[in-house]
Amino acid sequence: MSTDLNMTPTELLQTYYRAFNQQDLTLFLSTLSDDVVHDVNEGGRHHGKAPFEAFWATMARCYQEEIVDIEIMFNADQNRAAVEYRVLGKYLATDEGLPEANGQTYDLPGGAFFEIQDGHITRISNYYNLNAWLQQIA
Repeated sequence: MSTDLNMTPTELLQTYYRAFNQQDLTLFLSTLSDDVVHDVNEGGRHHGKAPFEAFWATMARCYQEEIVDIEIMFNADQNRAAVEYRVLGKYLATDEGLPEANGQTYDLPGGAFFEIQDGHITRISNYYNLNAWLQQIA
């Protein structure tokens, strides 16, 4: 069950990215609603925390990433947000369907869209240029 974080929408998204950068899964999951919808870049749509945790496990195994230069923008009601950022990363282990990993580094711009309700993130849609990433790790 989700915990009431009692944060402003800005603080909620700052906490989400701080937890990501610190690899703090407990804090990360606490920012999400139990029925969170996660749209994976050029992938599928997942519903709920369990698929999100599985995605996190793959990310933690295959990639070492830090999100930097984070810019958060809200709509007037602060229930939807767009976030622009850069991903500084290292490709650690081969991810299914992708080229072989051998420690390649990358610096990639990205963005995400969020929906927020009752103090939790209810939707995350991440976007980045997969072809640019592939060129950087080639």
